[in-house]
Amino acid sequence: MASEWRELPFSEAVLINPPVRLERGNRYPFVDMGAVSPGARYVYATDEREFFGGGSRFQHGDTLMARITPCLENGKIARFCAREGSRVGYGSTEFIVIRGRPSVTDTEFAYYLTHWEEVRSYAVGQMTGTSGRQRVPTDALNHLTVPVPPLSEQRAIAHILGTLDDKIELNRRMSETLEAIARALFKSWFVDFDPVRAKMEGRDPGLPKTIADLFPDCLVDSELGEIPEGWEVAALRQLSSYLSRGIGPAYVDDGGVCVLNQKCVRDRRINFLQAKRHDPSKRSIEGRTLQLLDVIVNSTGVGTLGRVAQVWDLSESTIVDSHVTVIRAASDVDPWFLGVNLIGRENEVEALGEGSTGQTELSRERLGLLPCVAPPVELQKAFGRFAAPLLSRVSVNERESRTLAALRDTLLPKLISGEIRVKDAERLVLESVPNIERRAK
Repeated sequence: MASEWRELPFSEAVLINPPVRLERGNRYPFVDMGAVSPGARYVYATDEREFFGGGSRFQHGDTLMARITPCLENGKIARFCAREGSRVGYGSTEFIVIRGRPSVTDTEFAYYLTHWEEVRSYAVGQMTGTSGRQRVPTDALNHLTVPVPPLSEQRAIAHILGTLDDKIELNRRMSETLEAIARALFKSWFVDFDPVRAKMEGRDPGLPKTIADLFPDCLVDSELGEIPEGWEVAALRQLSSYLSRGIGPAYVDDGGVCVLNQKCVRDRRINFLQAKRHDPSKRSIEGRTLQLLDVIVNSTGVGTLGRVAQVWDLSESTIVDSHVTVIRAASDVDPWFLGVNLIGRENEVEALGEGSTGQTELSRERLGLLPCVAPPVELQKAFGRFAAPLLSRVSVNERESRTLAALRDTLLPKLISGEIRVKDAERLVLESVPNIERRAK
């Protein structure tokens, strides 16, 4: 470590839970723990709530660090970004609020310092309370010592890590846009029946003739209400060649095959970082491995049941555990059509669950009975030809983001500890991601 670096108690290096004056009875942007996604860099206020005192108070740029289990272990740490209006936010006592200390630490460096495993593991080790309700005491981090480089070095470190995070964030926003386009087209064609209604009213559907000709010019009654003439209503099982729960895995730390669980499915995405490993010698996986474009559905538990995602990328043999259901499109059903259909119906899928509070289950029989509008396969394939490049690009973005995140997570502890210097880190970033656009300093 360079001689100009210092070591300071964490509570002297940064401001922890700094006071922000709020007037009782006013409404302020509110952030709860559910708004912070593991691995997300930013968090925004989801709504406004009236303030009556207590809780965490923070301002634009502050780092919000989960202080309860299992949120802290899962990496729920993000920077608060205020929307237009008040730059001050309010949250429950689930957060430890961290801010750079003037003349000591840069605010963005403080964010990355909080992400350093030395800080997180220390905080986890300080948790107190009963199982399931453990939390980090407010003063728990006072006795942790951290390296503090000069401010210029802190800003350079934050700049390198921020460049990688900026690209990850750009990929995330691009992917959201691409998926939204695919879902909007699906809704227009197969939910609102816009091209059919346009034909009924004598308007141009605004589509190439080869596609417009696939839509009829009239609606008829069905068990789901009006649907285009010639289309059918089919149970999900009729559109599937495979619909089954996963297996009870024989877990191993290393080797084996990848096994997805309920934690892996969130926000219509599959997070392979939450996956575990299964020993196939203990229980066969024959006929159980996932295929590209399979749809997986969380099928147990309040809060997770009903989450849906489609497999857009597979780098190794992968299965699901017994809490997840796999759906594979039948040979005469376009898999992109089926995937976007089910992804957009998470609320309906969740409503199919049965059982008492905390024990909700979704049987494959009930899931298989989910009614679906089934247009002719030629029209499904037309949608698939449009959706495939969009959603395939989402897969490419996510694969690139995983590579960038791995590089960031490798560099972060080495930069913060002084094991690697800024110039060497910059060289590694350019070698690994030659086309990355560097953020303005």
